[in-house]
Amino acid sequence: MGLIAFLKTQFIVHLLIGFVFVVSGLIINFVQLCTLILWPINKQFYRRVNCRLAYSLWSQLVMLLEWWSGTECTLFSDQATVDTFGKEHVIIILNHNFEIDFLCGWTMTERFGVLGSSKVLAKKELLYVPLIGWTWYFLEIVFCKRKWEEDRDTVIEGLKRLSDYPEYMWFLLYCEGTRFTETKHRISMEVAESKGLPKLKYHLLPRTKGFTTAVQCLRGTVSAVYDVTLNFRGNKNPSLLGILYGKKYEADMCVRRFPLEDIPVDEKEAANWLHKLYQEKDALQEMYNKEGIFPGHQFKPPRRPWTLLNFLFWATVLLSPLFTFGFGIFASGSPLLILAFLGFVGAASFGVRRLIGVTEIEKGSSYGNQEFKKKE
Repeated sequence: MGLIAFLKTQFIVHLLIGFVFVVSGLIINFVQLCTLILWPINKQFYRRVNCRLAYSLWSQLVMLLEWWSGTECTLFSDQATVDTFGKEHVIIILNHNFEIDFLCGWTMTERFGVLGSSKVLAKKELLYVPLIGWTWYFLEIVFCKRKWEEDRDTVIEGLKRLSDYPEYMWFLLYCEGTRFTETKHRISMEVAESKGLPKLKYHLLPRTKGFTTAVQCLRGTVSAVYDVTLNFRGNKNPSLLGILYGKKYEADMCVRRFPLEDIPVDEKEAANWLHKLYQEKDALQEMYNKEGIFPGHQFKPPRRPWTLLNFLFWATVLLSPLFTFGFGIFASGSPLLILAFLGFVGAASFGVRRLIGVTEIEKGSSYGNQEFKKKE
């Protein structure tokens, strides 16, 4: 094992990476708070500033995937579709099977210049997660409780507010509503059977309300829907902890572009279109599991240096005073100060571990673990 590989497995190194992410995130959140005064003066300038602030935080996670673990992401698509990346507002539909599916999506947004302006329809609980939810709040992310009767007005208002967004955005929808587990899949297929819908093997039954509402509210703003089907070579099930330990994965993403005018305006017909799309996604996963490859030409967009340079900037700014402070504590010889410092390190470790826990499938929400009491 080389020195770099050895360092990637060391807890103290993980702790330092976590320290940089958390402290820089708090600084960024504070700056974002200060930018609120810009909103009534120049809303579009506020948005552009916050896109770049968000980039400075999210790109640290992308750096872990691209540079720290060396994970490779391959696109399967066509040249005409790839040529549109980063040049239009779009809705992204991504399967929700893996702990780092969001990170693979982020690495693609970074490579095509839309990481800071990327959006998502997120569960309301994430709003209260430090750094993640706070940053999303300033980015005008649309949050929902996943109870349509309560969410309707909030979601519609949030989506319409994005109609004049000044930078190209990729709006991510996890139409399945929650991460795939065997229990959720079994229950979801019982619901499919009760509704007379075709069963899916690799996906949960898509929830259509969020999709049809997003299409309706963003029609005239977004140009297309990108359907993205993700899988990993070697039947791997990667995790954020694995990335932190420097494990390299190979992600494959099949991307298909559907012009928005091809999607029915009628809500019921649009819902049927989505169900048909998921049957096609299921067929793509079946093909991948049998042949180890998606259809289409392969593209490997090159990683850019900005994520690494951004992290090195924050590491330089934050770790130098930390090392100086820690050395001073131990040089003082004060047991009380040393214990307090070690207590701070322990608390920081716990906080970082809790943030990582947000991505873990086994710690996911119970949403989808009970049958619907009524149809969508």
